[in-house]
Amino acid sequence: MSNKYHEIFDLTEGELVCGKCQVPLENGEVTLHYMGNDFPILMPKCPSCGQSLIPEELAVGKILEVERALEDK
Repeated sequence: MSNKYHEIFDLTEGELVCGKCQVPLENGEVTLHYMGNDFPILMPKCPSCGQSLIPEELAVGKILEVERALEDK
């Protein structure tokens, strides 16, 4: 993915809270794995449990686009 998550979705750090740990999410690198490929992207994640948030706009937009491109190979 050529665009950084934080360049597409401007969420202020601490704006979101982890549902499990109840601590503010921090922007950090998350690696998505799909069909043997790794895609490091920056997105909000919990500093305690490591769980990350993938907004619907990203999941049905850029991630779906990459999925389709990989499946077409």
